[in-house]
Amino acid sequence: MSRTSLRLALAGLAAGLAASALSLTAVRAAEGRVEPPALSWSFSGPVGKFDRAQLQRGYKVYKEVCASCHAASLVRFRNLAQPGGPEFTVGQVNALAATYQVKDGPNETGEMFDRPGRAADAFPSPFANEQAARAANGGAYPPDFSVLAKARTYERGFPRFVFDIFTQYQEQGPDYIHALMVGYEEPPAGTTLLPGQYWNKYMPGHLIAMPKPLNDGQVEYPKGADGQPQVPETIDQYARDVSAFMVWMAEPHMEQRKRIALWFMPFLVIFAFLLYFSKKRIWARMPDGSATH
Repeated sequence: MSRTSLRLALAGLAAGLAASALSLTAVRAAEGRVEPPALSWSFSGPVGKFDRAQLQRGYKVYKEVCASCHAASLVRFRNLAQPGGPEFTVGQVNALAATYQVKDGPNETGEMFDRPGRAADAFPSPFANEQAARAANGGAYPPDFSVLAKARTYERGFPRFVFDIFTQYQEQGPDYIHALMVGYEEPPAGTTLLPGQYWNKYMPGHLIAMPKPLNDGQVEYPKGADGQPQVPETIDQYARDVSAFMVWMAEPHMEQRKRIALWFMPFLVIFAFLLYFSKKRIWARMPDGSATH
């Protein structure tokens, strides 16, 4: 391919991407979509780590507010004590697990029974099955919290998605979840909501079946030496904490993965140099290909 052809191809590609970006922007504007704001998270970036206190607060919000509707079937109580997570003590985990009732059995008479939870148990579902969950929530099925932070995202559009590759921005999930929990508003004038519908400016289509889950002062946080909460007991703070906890549930080994990647990067750089100089040494002895055979 000549240089002129290459330039024309690159120009065409750039024009196509720009047209796609404008088209996506127009669609968003027509649908009234509001993009979630990008927040600062302790775990963002290649060396980011979870805030242990935030994860513990997030678990408290999940247990007291979210667990009444949402399951977290892929997480076990013992995970709360593992490195890289909330890092509760083993005693705390056993005590937390015991506050739940877990279905077990059959016993010697062939019947199922309830017992206090154990550290090896998964977080129990608040409903026996999907049909029961839908019946209790007006036909809507509350999604499982285990991987929700990875399953939910939004389109950032061109050219930001290109920059995201280099900045390693991967926080679309918690940004969207936080925005959703703080985005409840009164519907615009002239909008009619059906029973069981609520208006949320960040929800695609703006209609959501989940009632507003959080209110200021709803969850009591640990107090400091002065008797005041260590962080604000506000909707925004609750949403940040439970969003971070959901990220940990979806990727409990994130910190370990990042450490391994940082250890491995120098080996990749050394390997790249070895390949380059090996190629130079080997191909330097080869004919340039101009001669005919």
